[in-house]
Amino acid sequence: MVSPFLFFADERLSLAELSAACLDGLLVPLGEGFMPADAAETPWMRARSLRPLLGERWAAVRRSAAWIHGALASEPSPHHVQRAGATRVRTRSDARTVYHDVRLDPGDVRRVAGVHVTTPERTLVDLARSDDDVDLALARSWASTDPLTKRAAEAWLAWHPRFPHARRAGAVLGGETAAIANGCHDPGAATTAGCDAAGGGVDARHA
Repeated sequence: MVSPFLFFADERLSLAELSAACLDGLLVPLGEGFMPADAAETPWMRARSLRPLLGERWAAVRRSAAWIHGALASEPSPHHVQRAGATRVRTRSDARTVYHDVRLDPGDVRRVAGVHVTTPERTLVDLARSDDDVDLALARSWASTDPLTKRAAEAWLAWHPRFPHARRAGAVLGGETAAIANGCHDPGAATTAGCDAAGGGVDARHA
């Protein structure tokens, strides 16, 4: 279905025509397409704008999912996507997209505007368990301003205690800083591997 508020190249207008409309101030880029400059940028619009990238096989995850859910104001680059379907697909990450070919649990995915997106709680957990400083800063900010999602993420971790880097995620969500730089909730552990060996998660299927 063609959206009256989103324009994709060669759907109704060529890329040259869309680019000209941007120069005239009529459109602004959004995801894989363009939207009217005076339209509201809603979660539906953000998700739908990634439809050409995600299709049926991929789900928006990490900062991309946080952007769709409204926890991140500016569109991230590159986008992070993860396999939502059962069939493995050979892909190669590039400057615009990072692919994670580990299938997501269907319970961690919801549909927004017809595309797959990780749930807010799974998204927050993924950010909080990351070793990327930008992800961690976003996780702390989101947890401090959205107590409902924070509690849901903590409950998710309680149900998945062996999830990779679960201790790190719990520490970030709990506002702790000691040993987070080492990727570990336990200040006595010298490495992330030591933390995981202590129960921080070793199931690589969920990486």
